[in-house]
Formats: sequence, C-alpha cells, structure tokens
Amino acid sequence: MKTMLAGEFVIDDRSSGNLKSNLGMEWRLVSDQVMGGVSKGNLKLDTHKGRDCLRMQGDVSTEQNGGFVQMALSDEDHFDASAFEGIVFEVAGNNEDYNIHFRTSDLWFPWQSYRAEFHATDEWQTVRIPFANFDAYKTSQKFLQRNLKRIGLVAIGRDFRFDLCLGSLRFYSVDN
Repeated sequence: MKTMLAGEFVIDDRSSGNLKSNLGMEWRLVSDQVMGGVSKGNLKLDTHKGRDCLRMQGDVSTEQNGGFVQMALSDEDHFDASAFEGIVFEVAGNNEDYNIHFRTSDLWFPWQSYRAEFHATDEWQTVRIPFANFDAYKTSQKFLQRNLKRIGLVAIGRDFRFDLCLGSLRFYSVDN
C-alpha cells in the first residue's frame, strides 16, 4: 500500500511524455467491448490549445447493452488517499457530460464504483470534487479512499461522440 501525506499529491501532470502517470502506472483504454458492447475509442498523447494532454476520443453506443469507454489508471495493490479531501483535475472536452469513477479493493463486481459527474467544455478548466460528493453505484459499501485501486474518466450512459483531454490529476487536502 502506498501511503500519501496531506497537502497536494500529483497523480499525473502529463510530464512523462508517454502513457505513464507520475506514479509509474500506465493509463489504458477500457470499453464496454469487454462485456459485449460496441462502443469504440482510442487513447493517445496529444496537445489541446497549446497544452500537452492525454486524449480519449470515440463513440459511445448503448447497443448490445453497452454504453461506456474510459481512460483508467489502476494500481495492482491499492493506495491510501485518506489524508485528502478529494480529487482535482484539469480537463477540456467537447461540451459533454462525463464521469469520474473510483474503484476500491472493497468492490467485487466490475460494474460497481463510486461516481461523480462533470461537464467538459472546449476550454481548459479545473474540476474539484470532494470525496464526499461521490455516489456509490450498485454497491452498499461505504467509499473508503484508503483502499483506492482505480481512477477512471468515463464517457458513459448514452449514445454520443466523446472527446476528452486530461491535463493533470491530483488529490487535494483542505489546505489546498
């Protein structure tokens, strides 16, 4: 388990020049195709309005019980984010609504998560979401940020073209 101290903790500032985060974990694309869906997308290094980013683009389709594509960062073990109040990230997109999902080691099924929604405009923006604002999805387990295993930025739930750029991702404490 990785324990983190209070303050601000950088998960990814896109300085790696590849698909790896500052923590050494690699971003990957996950879609509903793992469960028979037909949503399609790609994940690539890119630049948006002069800023390096990780870009996820494609189409979400609800055909064949599908409906999601996500860029995900997973830890084989888990890390303890209990010293923090929430997550803050910089994104730009195509004026669509997206989700951020957390998974913890307390969840058993792949469809379970803790979720919050955000809107991504074409301009770079900072989104700050307290852990307390995440809703449990298909689980009665309480969200324990000390058991965090996966963070995903997700295009989900409806048929649409997605285009989401991630510029940075970090945990914050009340002092930041």
